[in-house]
Amino acid sequence: MAAKKILMLVGDFVEDYEAMVPFQILVMVGHEVHTVCPGKQAGDTVKTAIHDFEGDQTYTEKPGHRFAVTTTFDEVDPARYDALVIPGGRAPEYIRLNQRVLDIVRHFAAEAKPIASVCHGQQILVAAGVLEGRHCTAYPAVKPDIVRAGGTWVEVNETFSNAHVDGNLVTGPAWPAHPEWMRAFLKVLGSTIEP
Repeated sequence: MAAKKILMLVGDFVEDYEAMVPFQILVMVGHEVHTVCPGKQAGDTVKTAIHDFEGDQTYTEKPGHRFAVTTTFDEVDPARYDALVIPGGRAPEYIRLNQRVLDIVRHFAAEAKPIASVCHGQQILVAAGVLEGRHCTAYPAVKPDIVRAGGTWVEVNETFSNAHVDGNLVTGPAWPAHPEWMRAFLKVLGSTIEP
């Protein structure tokens, strides 16, 4: 397997598991992952939030950890990366307001490079206008946005333990889907995984 250079978009109150676990998985199998946040430099951190599913009508939120930003946002050249990861949480709702974030996402979509997005991360895909004619899933509350953006909603099961692949686009509904979401993304990346 050839190691890939992967860009991860984060921001304050990114979902803790949706940033840390994919980062660790991708590094563990030999890929290089650069984390970036608008307005932040290499060496800064973002605060994370833990979203939990405890039987309420929606997720609950708890304080998470500090997550390291490894690369200065203003220095990112998306052409130098092989793939993109977009975690969920509350960060997507505000970093999607940054035009450069949207341009970066559009680069990966236009070049058909692998994109893994989970939970509320798909809000960034919607804002970038890259879901027209695409099939994906997300946290259920994001369904109206996906449909309105011209995407086709893929229904999730009750345990949020599935993922969906549409060509280069790998989406998952929330962090409980990590095993399937990351397995699918690694396959799209060409990584070898033992069953």
